[in-house]
Amino acid sequence: MVLILWIAIFATLCYRNPNFEGSMLLGYSAMLVAFSFIFVGTKNFRDNYNNGFITFGKAFQVGLYIALIGSSAYVLAWLIDYYVFVPDFMDKYVAHTIAKATARGASTAELAKLKEEMAFDAKIYKNPLGVILFTYIEVLPVGLVIALITALILKRKPQSATVSA
Repeated sequence: MVLILWIAIFATLCYRNPNFEGSMLLGYSAMLVAFSFIFVGTKNFRDNYNNGFITFGKAFQVGLYIALIGSSAYVLAWLIDYYVFVPDFMDKYVAHTIAKATARGASTAELAKLKEEMAFDAKIYKNPLGVILFTYIEVLPVGLVIALITALILKRKPQSATVSA
């Protein structure tokens, strides 16, 4: 839900003041907050449904599923937002990226290469599968890193029974 709300806010902010760097910082911050539920969900599973212990593999699996669900909700929300509210997002992003490179003094060769790369990205973005792929590439790695860190923190082996004499 946090990521879905972020998309709605991002679209409004982007169109009023297209500062992609600030928006990206806020976006990744929102992802970290949203994916903190990976920790909460994995800990809840370990403590309430798995007798207080969990292997690294199982903890990562639980975190991975939460990351996939959250990422899928993000992708779906972005598809709706992109196609309904901000269909020229990629055009604005390309123009911003090229203007930023020009302002920092990129050479003619660097600008030509950047324009070629951005044209390729824009072409991919014309296809809904391309939009889906780019969006998963943006959000899912953050969830995977948090799932990995969560698994490392929460793994706990069952304690062996002590025998009293």
